[in-house]
Parts: sequence; structure tokens; C-alpha cells
Amino acid sequence: MTSATLASPEKKKISEPKRFTLEQYLAREERSKHKHEFYNGEIKIMPGGTTNHGVIAINISTAIKNAIKNAKKKFVVGSSDIGIYISELDFVLYADALVVFEKVEHKVGTKNLIVNPILIVEIASASTRNYDRTDKFEAYKTLSSFKEYILVEQNKPQIESRFIHSPTKWETNIESDLTKNITLRSLGVEIALADVYEDIEF
Repeated sequence: MTSATLASPEKKKISEPKRFTLEQYLAREERSKHKHEFYNGEIKIMPGGTTNHGVIAINISTAIKNAIKNAKKKFVVGSSDIGIYISELDFVLYADALVVFEKVEHKVGTKNLIVNPILIVEIASASTRNYDRTDKFEAYKTLSSFKEYILVEQNKPQIESRFIHSPTKWETNIESDLTKNITLRSLGVEIALADVYEDIEF
């Protein structure tokens, strides 16, 4: 009886992720039913949001817009449909809301990528909380216009504001009392937590 030689299994080739130019990404994004972020050649789909997430996004955008309108200040409030271009990293990121001072500036050659947000809002979810608080914040910090970061919890009343004092120092303020306001120092206005969490059940 002869012994059979077992053939060793072929090693599976690990394929490198396909890389795209920014122009290719933008062309794909125009045709896509879902939003994607762009990371220096890599495209990643964004996770879907919850009902609380969607309601809070509208609430906080409305609260900010009303506050700056009442204060007669010149800011532009934008939604999650607006891409933020991070030129230093060649990233395109989407926030849940954003504010621009006076006039929107686009990346040259585009109509839907802005480069000058002064305030950015992210609503925390289980899948994005750590990313929003760390790597995404670090990416936003490379924008010279960026002055304030607002992190909103969706499963409990809590809003965290990070405001820049110097390139290396950010001051953090957290408020969780629904009877209180939180100050948006980059805009010089306040918004009520009760307005942000209107119609939300925890």
C-alpha cells in the first residue's frame, strides 16, 4: 500500500482594498443610494441611524438656527448631507450637523464639499461613539476654521462641548440636565437641552 502525498492547500491571496481618486469617489457618491466617507482612496459606507438619531439631528439643527437668528448673527447651518473635505488627510467626512461662519467655502472644483466649518455636531451611536470621540475629532482638528465640537448622546440626555482655546488646548463642558442650556461658545449663543431632546423617549 503506497502512501498518498497530501497536497498542501493553496494560500488564499489577500486582496488589497481597491483605491479611488477623489473624483471617482464623488462620481460614485452621486449615483449611490447610501452615503459613504472617503479616506485617502478608500471608501467606507456609513451606518444607518436610529429614529432617535434622526429626530435629534433635526432638533439640534433647528435649535442652533433659531438661536443665531434671534441673536442676529451671520452663520450658516448645514445638515448631514454636506460633505466636509479634510485637505490635509484627503478625507471626506459627514457630520450630523455643522455651522459655517458667514459664507460657505467649497473645495475648488466641487459644489458639495465644504472646507470651513466652525462648529461640528456628531450624535453618538454604539457603532460610532469611540470613532467620533477620537479619530474623527482628530481629523476635524486639522481644519483651521474648526473651533467647537458638539457630541450628543441619543440614549440619555447629555451634550458635550469641546471648544478650542489654543492649537493644543480644548476645553470640555458636559451638560445632562434637561432644564439647562449649553453654550455654543464659537457662535456666542445658547441652546436648551429640552429643545435638543424634544420628542425623545429614553
